Amino acid sequence: MENMELDKSFWLDRPTFVTGGTGLVGGWLVKRLVESGADVVCLVRDWVPQSELVQSGLFAKVKVVRGDVRDQALMERILGEYEIDTVLHLAAQTIVTIANRNPVTTFESNIGGTWALLDACRRSPKVKQIVLASSDKAYGDQTQLPYDEETPLQGQHPYDVSKSCADLIAHSYAVSFGLPVAITRCGNFYGGGDLNWNRIIPGTIRSVLRGQQPIIRSDGLFIRDYFYVEDGAAAYMLLAEKLAENPDLRGEAFNFSNELQVTVIDLVKKILEKMSSSLSPVVLNETSNEIRHQYLSAKKAHEVLGWRPMFSLDQGLERTLDWYTKYFAAGNHGHA
Repeated sequence: MENMELDKSFWLDRPTFVTGGTGLVGGWLVKRLVESGADVVCLVRDWVPQSELVQSGLFAKVKVVRGDVRDQALMERILGEYEIDTVLHLAAQTIVTIANRNPVTTFESNIGGTWALLDACRRSPKVKQIVLASSDKAYGDQTQLPYDEETPLQGQHPYDVSKSCADLIAHSYAVSFGLPVAITRCGNFYGGGDLNWNRIIPGTIRSVLRGQQPIIRSDGLFIRDYFYVEDGAAAYMLLAEKLAENPDLRGEAFNFSNELQVTVIDLVKKILEKMSSSLSPVVLNETSNEIRHQYLSAKKAHEVLGWRPMFSLDQGLERTLDWYTKYFAAGNHGHA
């Protein structure tokens, strides 16, 4: 396991604004920022007591502002009053099935939230770096694989379109206004702290710990790029550091990936094996509006940023299993 060394001198006492801190990646990102000595301000819309941010006691170590990322006046107040240097924008509605049921709230959060925050940054002279979390879903369905950063953004379903739009908006703010924003496109995040039980990894682990057969909503043959959450947190911070060194990175997007192609059924079997379970999955084959085959090339991140993942899929899954085993052993019921 290679360790992406943090530039502690960069983060020490740095006023850093994180949106989406109660989310899966956000919790690990805040943890890493606090460990680096950053002066962290978190935007929190909903109080989520089961989130890693609350459970780990990190809330006591950061400044918390309650509110919605779409509230541009609030964004301007935060950036101004806390004299924010670095913005890490992760707040989004991230569940594909919810996006298909509630497209408008997904568009409002993921697209409207992005322009509200970026315009607030444009009006805040102290903001020096912004990292915007896009997604491999921004590419939509493509015939040519793997996706690299030159692949066009052509989402077709609500979630994918919301990511394509936010990504394009960030690029336009960099090009038109010189805003120092860079974009991350990562695969499907997994790791401890994901309490969205309809996602395949936490859902499978919870089922097995309860002695129930794991459920696969699709036909099991969808191919995804699975990316461990601690690698994601490290990648976001590295990109902010590199953006500070090299302003020419503004408007640039970077794929972060272990560059593995894994089907859902193989992933579930891997988890069952690691948990020494003889249960077999139930394949429902009932998904709609989802991309069948996705994986990313991370060549640009390797070459331009010197980035490498710290964890293999096996290492990431082992750390994830350890987290959930402790979570349920502590008497948590695993409700969403």
